[in-house]
Amino acid sequence: MAGETILVVGGAGYIGSHMVLDLLKSGYEVIVLDNLSRGHRDLLSGGTFIEGDLGEARLLDSLFSQHRIAAVMHFAAFSLVSESVSKPLDYYRNNVAKTVELLAAMARHNVRYFIFSSTAAVYGEPRAMEPLREDSSCQPTNPYGATKLAVERMLADNAAAGDFRYVSLRYFNAAGADPSGRLGERHEPETHLIPLVLKVATGERQAIQVYGTDYPTEDGTCVRDYVHVHDLTQAHLLALENLLKRGNSAVYNLGNSKGYSVREVIETARRVTRHAIPAVEVERRPGDPAFLVADSGKIRRELGWQPRYEKLETIIETAWAWHQKEAARNSR
Repeated sequence: MAGETILVVGGAGYIGSHMVLDLLKSGYEVIVLDNLSRGHRDLLSGGTFIEGDLGEARLLDSLFSQHRIAAVMHFAAFSLVSESVSKPLDYYRNNVAKTVELLAAMARHNVRYFIFSSTAAVYGEPRAMEPLREDSSCQPTNPYGATKLAVERMLADNAAAGDFRYVSLRYFNAAGADPSGRLGERHEPETHLIPLVLKVATGERQAIQVYGTDYPTEDGTCVRDYVHVHDLTQAHLLALENLLKRGNSAVYNLGNSKGYSVREVIETARRVTRHAIPAVEVERRPGDPAFLVADSGKIRRELGWQPRYEKLETIIETAWAWHQKEAARNSR
């Protein structure tokens, strides 16, 4: 509810910074905790910023003692699949062990509401090319997905043990940028398809690589569900409002329930940017599912979530506006 203070952990990252902006617009007081290892201070649009790590118990105790925090939103995870495979202990330490510290500090200070940034990676390799529901089998194929699923289980156990409630939001492919052009997607290194494609259009990359063209899909390339970052933040706001009204704990998929292939993304980006965007076909990457699309009916029914930016073209248009501005800034 407007006026409450919300702690956003990892609020200087891509989704976290958009969340901070929309919380402020909705009338909430915001405290951001971020160690800036992967976030960017200049993406923050307001609130109180504290540079620090969610695994630091003393810092957390000080923070919760000094501020009357109504709920915590947790975005501070390592999220590179390939890195998680080569450095699994880093992922378990950052994504799981440090979340234990955060939850323990919340318990010490009687903060009961928690919203968790989860992922479709908890599902692993789908058994069929059909939209995934929240009760679909969860068998992650990489440490990143495994750490997110471990936290989800921890949240459920914590809720069963006492007066603690949570919402876990399983993102599919977050994309796009703040429609006003104020914020956008900036990762180092960048691994997401849409910003990589747009970096070709701005001249920052020579071509986009297409990993595998022999999948059992209509055009042979992987199919993914892209959901606009603003629609993600609106889902978080709905989840927050429900928890503050003492709603039940829940797990929800966040996707548009429609898939687009790699080729479709590239072709749409060509139309939006009016650039040729050369593509180079290369071998498949291990562990890339052919089809990963959400059934997001549950959050639509229970919380009334309705995405505003469902069209792929619209998602890419907002991202393109941001990337053009970023490219101009970097060239100065």
